[in-house]
Amino acid sequence: MKFFDIINQWANRYFSQPDAIYLVAALIGATLVLMVFGAALAPVLMGLVIAFLLQGIVSGLEGWRVPRLAAVYMAFLLFVGAVLALFLLVAPLLWRQLQSLVQVLPSLAQRLQEGVSNLAQRFPEYVTSEQISALLEQVSREAANVGGVVIETAFTQVFSLLGLVLYLVLVPITVFFLLKDKDRLILAVRGVLPSQRPMINAVAVEMNTQLGNYVRGKALEILIVGFVTFVAFLILGLNYAALLSVVVGFSVLIPFVGAAVVTLPVFAVAVLQFGFSADLAIVMVVYGILQFLDGNVLVPLLFSEANDLHPVAIIVAILAFGSIWGILGVFFAIPLATLIKAIFNAWPGSLAVTSTQQLDE
Repeated sequence: MKFFDIINQWANRYFSQPDAIYLVAALIGATLVLMVFGAALAPVLMGLVIAFLLQGIVSGLEGWRVPRLAAVYMAFLLFVGAVLALFLLVAPLLWRQLQSLVQVLPSLAQRLQEGVSNLAQRFPEYVTSEQISALLEQVSREAANVGGVVIETAFTQVFSLLGLVLYLVLVPITVFFLLKDKDRLILAVRGVLPSQRPMINAVAVEMNTQLGNYVRGKALEILIVGFVTFVAFLILGLNYAALLSVVVGFSVLIPFVGAAVVTLPVFAVAVLQFGFSADLAIVMVVYGILQFLDGNVLVPLLFSEANDLHPVAIIVAILAFGSIWGILGVFFAIPLATLIKAIFNAWPGSLAVTSTQQLDE
């Protein structure tokens, strides 16, 4: 009997509110759906993110007394115009720079050989010329094949091309109707929920604030970091400035890990162009300063404390959700971690709620 008493006490403590059961069922159902149909639903998820981004524009226009339907059309046309400009102006430039970079990648081995040979001469007891030659020959062969692999993959994977077409069609449609029918969709969801739902309401309010802050903040961070990086690389005369700035800008989607990974292509291009010289050091110092300003000035300014997640929690979320849903899991790691935190804060009997009640008393 003691065992069942313990179970009853645990259930009464953590499931004292009826909507807690609804929330658990909804989370389990959503997780199963994403695990089974996650790839197919990717356009809808992307549309949801973009709709969150555009909702800030719609709300701003409504604040200027623009009718909601007109505000939705204006925000949607702005989105379509931005996508067209991206594909007509930016994408061709990036593609040309990518092709040019692929062609010169084999010469990276020569640059590396020059630099590492100097190390071998200085420290022959640690690195031998034979080891360097074997390693660089392998790197050269692999780099020479990169161009062919990239081009072949781009033009032979018909499914990927069809997937791109589907994204170009389904994402705008999803964005438009999520913006236009936002109130109707919210009412439809509320209709299947219990009338008394304090816990669900608390999670929904926190997630609406945090997701809106995260999506709009990340969009601004990508634009600012990408633009400042592009200007800095142009001033330094670094080749492929547009391509590298786009990569650096989107690297902020993966905190900590993205900045570390993107350092490699920046370093490789700088080595190709400047060799192991003072100019290389200047490029890497400027890049390091930009990363420092992004993490210590821009991110606190854009996000404040709304997404107050510990760095270890962010890294764990990236690894965990990335292993489950791949690249989509990496992109949505912080919002999903924020959802878990919001549920923990609102859950009946949780440490967070108990601490808050004790402080109130």
